[in-house]
Amino acid sequence: MCTVCGCGKDDVKVEGERNAHSPNHTHDHNDHHHPHHDHDHLHDHGHDHQHHDHDQHHDHSHDHSHEHVDAAGDLHYGKGIGGAHVPGISQARIVQIEQDILGKNDHLASHNRARFVDMGVLALNLVSSPGSGKTTLLARSAADLLKTMPVAVVEGDQQTALDADRIRDAGVPAVQVNTGKGCHLDAHMVGRAVDSLSGQGAGLESGGVLFIENVGNLVCPAAFDLGEAAKVVILSVTEGEDKPLKYPDMFHASDLMILNKSDLLPYVPFSVEKCIEYARRINPDIEVVQLSALTGEGLQDWYDWIENRRAAVSAAKKTA
Repeated sequence: MCTVCGCGKDDVKVEGERNAHSPNHTHDHNDHHHPHHDHDHLHDHGHDHQHHDHDQHHDHSHDHSHEHVDAAGDLHYGKGIGGAHVPGISQARIVQIEQDILGKNDHLASHNRARFVDMGVLALNLVSSPGSGKTTLLARSAADLLKTMPVAVVEGDQQTALDADRIRDAGVPAVQVNTGKGCHLDAHMVGRAVDSLSGQGAGLESGGVLFIENVGNLVCPAAFDLGEAAKVVILSVTEGEDKPLKYPDMFHASDLMILNKSDLLPYVPFSVEKCIEYARRINPDIEVVQLSALTGEGLQDWYDWIENRRAAVSAAKKTA
């Protein structure tokens, strides 16, 4: 659970930054030109909970009150107040660690959000499991929208710049964020990536759309606000219609569910109706778009949804 382990914060690499951010480096905010980030960096705090005095913070009583065993003998480790199980850490401590980490992240996210509103930019956080067709959809969408508005992309992966290169090959400005051992982006990474895009002249200062492609993972990205206007969860019809029930936090946090690879529906055992029913059981307000990034079917519905959200951003900018 990322909010407990603080995974990968010191391994982050953002394309376009002059100076490496090592865990031992002391940051001078005046040197990094972050007008919206005058605060402690999140990755400086990711592991500070792992070295506390064992007698004070480690519960060795083997209390299994958070572990529920059902009639079938299945184990459920998410029933405690911490929503997770970490050996040697009490449920109360898990809650405290999560509050500390998410509190720092939410502070950074609020700066990102204000920045995006000031720029008139619609920021969308694209989340999915690996293999959903997220990058294919993103490359096509970004190239199409770039014909009428500024578009830029932040690409999140653990390693390589393959996806960012793919977006750039489509003619769209992009910056890669490699998270190392981390399994999600956080608000600090996104702020740094936007600084890099601005330095490259991506044109977002005049509005448009910023797509943030998160690391392929339906668990941890649900908890981390990046300052986006909306989370968009992409589900391929090859994955099974029960994904919303298996990963409820992500579908609860998302504003839109895209059912991708609809061209394969004749060949896979997938019920669109059941999937939508399950998603709305978790999140009654979630919107749904069915499309194929390969054939283009349904893409206009996706673009119309984006345009409606852009109008909301424009209205927010006028009142800010």
